[in-house]
Amino acid sequence: MCDKRKRQCVCLRQVYKSCLDGLLPSYQAFYRVCSRLTKHQSTLLSGQDKQLLVALAGMDVSVPHVAVVSLAVCCRALKLCKVPAAVLHAFDDIRLQPASQVVLGLPEHILAPHAQPSPNPVQLQMTTPFPVTLPECALPADFNKQHGLLAKPYKHLVHRAVLEQHMGEFKSFSTNPFQLNRKGIAHGSRTWQNSEKQVYLFLGYCHHYQQVSQPTLQLFLSSPLIAQYVSFHIAAGHSQLYIRNFLSCARCVLRWWQSKPGGNHPSFVEGLEWLQTLGLQVADQLPRPSKDPKGLADAGKWMSAPRLVHLIHGAELQSQDQMQQQGVTVETSRDMHDAALAAMTFSHLPPVRLSCIRSLVVPAYTGPCLHPDCKEPSCEGNRLSITSESPLLMHIQLPHHKNARKWGKAVIEFDVPSDLAQLLHTYLGAPRKALLEHHLLIGDTCPYVFMDMHGRGFVAAAVLTLYWQKWLVSRGGVPMNPSMCRQVFVDERQSNSATAGPSNQGAAMVMGHSVKQWDKWYDMQYHPRLAQNAVDGMQSWRAAMLQSHPPAAPDLTLSSALHCGHVLVSDSEESRYQSCCSDSDIDIDLD
Repeated sequence: MCDKRKRQCVCLRQVYKSCLDGLLPSYQAFYRVCSRLTKHQSTLLSGQDKQLLVALAGMDVSVPHVAVVSLAVCCRALKLCKVPAAVLHAFDDIRLQPASQVVLGLPEHILAPHAQPSPNPVQLQMTTPFPVTLPECALPADFNKQHGLLAKPYKHLVHRAVLEQHMGEFKSFSTNPFQLNRKGIAHGSRTWQNSEKQVYLFLGYCHHYQQVSQPTLQLFLSSPLIAQYVSFHIAAGHSQLYIRNFLSCARCVLRWWQSKPGGNHPSFVEGLEWLQTLGLQVADQLPRPSKDPKGLADAGKWMSAPRLVHLIHGAELQSQDQMQQQGVTVETSRDMHDAALAAMTFSHLPPVRLSCIRSLVVPAYTGPCLHPDCKEPSCEGNRLSITSESPLLMHIQLPHHKNARKWGKAVIEFDVPSDLAQLLHTYLGAPRKALLEHHLLIGDTCPYVFMDMHGRGFVAAAVLTLYWQKWLVSRGGVPMNPSMCRQVFVDERQSNSATAGPSNQGAAMVMGHSVKQWDKWYDMQYHPRLAQNAVDGMQSWRAAMLQSHPPAAPDLTLSSALHCGHVLVSDSEESRYQSCCSDSDIDIDLD
């Protein structure tokens, strides 16, 4: 074997070893990158060379497609795989030594510059001193918005069992109904999903950008890493609400560490205060971006209420006409499904929360409640039911909504308007059955009223958002978020040109909140409209003042005795006046 072939084998050995150590996604991924760089014109290793790699690095003999590539291609592939700089330097050293078969050892402090705290309960504490300011941060050249551990499989992590154990314990601590060493109530399913997402995003950042080889929840004990991560979000232009959600999750993780043996170190109390201070200053320095309908319309993210109602109404009429002309097909069934979904989101009803629309089950469903946090044995869940076939009457009950706990488990329920009930009744018949048969789910039928392109319910909110935006654009609209329909509705109801419609209090009840929340969150023109109405009202007030008869002017002539500028007082009044003056002088001196 020539020296060049030996160096190539040693290089591939180091690649395989790095894959085992968790520095690369996988050997197969590295091979695919090399294949693209060489335009799929690489030479497979011979059996002897492969045996050499097996002997040198313990390579699995079942690894397919072990190819010979140049060292330059190998280094370029490593850069594309985003390996740490220390690994690239090791390969450069191998390439510069002609006959070298020695693989350089990579020190642990190079691969993981942020050493993880000791898992020993006796030494469990946060990294001190805490940063007094945020470090400067610029986005890395290989910045990727999807940097979380869930964005890419993390099975290549050698010690992933530690992370899975931590996540299991943290979930139990957060979601147990009765956890007396935890402050506050248990996290619901949606709150836990958000916390889990924030944890994996932070650990993915530490793994990809801070070269932490084995990320675990112990990284939340490193205040410098948290400060660097916040600076990373600021550099990426993320909102203050996004950053504050992470800081809230970090406080929950610290409280979990506090509940463990050895978690009574004073640094945890200081860390919670430090995180709270950081959150307050982030909210102060990164205010919420001001949004107004005109700015959103210029950005292509807003549609007026009349335009949106006409668009949805046109989709309803078109879906019904196509169903009558072409019959029940997959295409016409999907069009009617989309029209019914849009009609439920806006137009016929005050905009119901999307979580309620996603979890709405069909009248034929007889199983238990599908809400993950429901503990009522007799609960039927968020349900669409048929009260009467002739005349057609439909009813919607929503026991699971965002403010159900605050409202004392009060249920949002109402009868469906006749036009919407007729549309839903038509869709729930042959069209919905055609969609289920098309997706081969007739044996394990979808219990939800609305389904995605694969015949599954919109379990994730992001799936429904993308689905709605694509449908809206296909109908000639703009890619507006479906939750923005609530702002569109409130903007029209609160405007000076609002048409006759439902009462604000009743509409807010169906939307799952109160009229006060309209003014605080949903009414984008609240302050400028009130200010302009006040200025306009001042003009009529001023005109009324000018038309009124002014009172007679008082007689301001003074006697000649008063021209000296002195006030004539009696002896008793003078003494009382001097007494008051002396008391005032004393008070001033004392002050």
